Order: sequence, then C-alpha cells, then structure tokens
Amino acid sequence: MEYTVQKLGKLAGISTRTLRYYDEIGILKPARINSSGYRIYGPREVDRLQQILFYRELGVSLENIKNIMTDPSFDRTNALKEHREKLLAKRAQLDQLISNVDKTIAVTEGRITMSDKEKFEGFKQKMIEENEKKYGAEIRAKYGDETIDQSNQKIKGLTKEQYAELEKLGEEVLVTLKEAMATGDPASDLAQKTAELHRKWLGYTWASYSKEAHAGLAQMYVDDERFAAYYNKVQSGAAEFLRDAILIYTGMKK
Repeated sequence: MEYTVQKLGKLAGISTRTLRYYDEIGILKPARINSSGYRIYGPREVDRLQQILFYRELGVSLENIKNIMTDPSFDRTNALKEHREKLLAKRAQLDQLISNVDKTIAVTEGRITMSDKEKFEGFKQKMIEENEKKYGAEIRAKYGDETIDQSNQKIKGLTKEQYAELEKLGEEVLVTLKEAMATGDPASDLAQKTAELHRKWLGYTWASYSKEAHAGLAQMYVDDERFAAYYNKVQSGAAEFLRDAILIYTGMKK
C-alpha cells in the first residue's frame, strides 16, 4: 500500500511537517514523487519510519538515528530485538516505581514497614533507565557493555546517603562551573575545583577511574549535542569550558 504525506502522517500520528523535514535531512525519502508533485511512500518507507520512531521514543537524536540507519551493517531485525529489550527494561523500571509507591502507601497506612534502602530502589533504577535511554548507545559503544553494566550495578548499590551525595555533587558541579566560567580560564583554581568535583561525582557511578576515560568523557560532552545541552544550560560554551578544565586536570591537554 502507498501513502501520501498526509495519509502517512495520520497513520503514524506525526505531522506532515515532520515527514517533510525527515525528507530534507535525508533520513526518510519518499519512494517516489508522483506526476502531481506529491511525495509517495511505500511499504519500505513505512517500515523505516517505524524504526525511526522507535529510536526517537528511546531518546536517540535524529543525527545519530541517521548514522545508525545508513550504516551498511544496519540490521532491522537485530535493531527491533534491541528495542524490545530496552522497552522491557523500561517496563520493569516502571513496575518497580509502582511497587515502590504501593509500599509507601502501605507504610503511611501502617500496614507494613519499609527500609530506607527500599525507599530509593525505584529512583536509582529510574536514573539508570534514563541514562540508558538518552546516552546508552553512545557510551556503550565508547566504553563497552561490561563497563556500563558495572557502572549500573554500582548505582544500584548506592546507600541513601551516597545517592543524596551523588545528586548534591551533580548540582555543585553546575554551580561551580558557572562561577569558574566568570574567570575565563579553564586552568583557574575554580575551574580545576569544578574538574575535581566532577571526578568525585563520577566516583559514585564508575567502577574504576582513569584520567584517559575522564578526558574522553569530557570530549563527548562537546561532541554530543545532548551532553552539550545539559552543561550549556549553565551558560553558552560551558561544555567546552568544562572539557578544557578536565583536560588540564587530567594532564591530557595537548
């Protein structure tokens, strides 16, 4: 079956403007243009759109989706299997949060008691799932599945106090980064304090630390638009400033 832009947009629940944009950036070209100048999409394009929307649901950027799907080694069946695994993990995380809420209700009603550890299990799992959704493909490609799996296990093992310190350090990194940027010098004491705080923050999630890995992560903050956006909300250019500070801190600045 073939579809016009309007019909395919209605079928997929997206706007015609989105479909036209996908065509413009080369991620989803129509099968053909008919004599009236309308884009026409066939079964192959429908399947490709489904794949794109799967990736979007998992938080993958359009640029990365394009790189993945235009790779000669791309296998749609394997990609679907990976999607299924991630969706199952997401469902498990939601089930855990629901269970956590149910237990908390039971506690407030005096029916059961709940340990401090139990109170935070769902939140730690949520952190893991959000990281996997946003950055999983890239960080696993860079550091390997074993390293990331070890990191996730370390997060699960955090105590209530460690979890609170992790969140506190994350906020402190951003505050100190903004103050350091006012100096204009990534080698300044404040900038190096930011890099040190960042290293401590990583210590709660990394199974082991290395200067090379820290420097590589700092570069990823600049190269990946999602990482960059997180730090640039502090101030424009913050991701680059943090990278430079970390490169100096780790001795990796060339």
